[in-house]
Amino acid sequence: MPWYLALGRRIATLWFVKMIGTTAGISGFFFLYFWVMHNPPSTPTVMPLTPIDHWVDVSDDAMLLYGSLWFYISLAPAFAKDKAELWACAQGAAVMAAIGLAVFWFLPTTVPVFPVDWSQYPALQFLKATDVGGNAFPSLHVAFAVFAAVLLGRQLRSVGAPAWTQWVNLLWAFGIIYSTLATRQHVLLDVLGGALLAVLVCGARTSREQLTLAKA
Repeated sequence: MPWYLALGRRIATLWFVKMIGTTAGISGFFFLYFWVMHNPPSTPTVMPLTPIDHWVDVSDDAMLLYGSLWFYISLAPAFAKDKAELWACAQGAAVMAAIGLAVFWFLPTTVPVFPVDWSQYPALQFLKATDVGGNAFPSLHVAFAVFAAVLLGRQLRSVGAPAWTQWVNLLWAFGIIYSTLATRQHVLLDVLGGALLAVLVCGARTSREQLTLAKA
């Protein structure tokens, strides 16, 4: 079966459960994320800047990549081949969200106040009005992007998708990571923290899968 038809079959499998579950999961995450951001138990620590943060320019166009995360992360559950894979995807995302929100609550952080005239960046001005830059470390935007990239990479390989699809997957994830800096929603340390969180969660999942296979 051609790889694109295999992906189509995966999308059709449990499509209603996937649609409802993804929508509910993202909505529930947003509710908790903004509640924690607006109700920190202590004064948030301002994250320090690095030379990389000064090197990456502010970009209004990066808003498109930044917002695309929520479509990007929905692809992994959409391509899940069965209940087990769908559950593993949901479980990994939930664990990352729980760890990130716990860190935000017990160790609140925020990005610096950047000397930027946001009226010159209409798309980012809207973002800054809704997301005030709290819940900085670790960047869950980055964590979800890396997590999705790993899952999508495995799914594409499993259906024999051509190499260019893997490059699109990696470039999309990298673009989202770049956008967190270009929109000034995060600094480099937040990005590294988010990437590390995703790697740990993915690594734990791989270890569980190998243990299960060993027992079979």
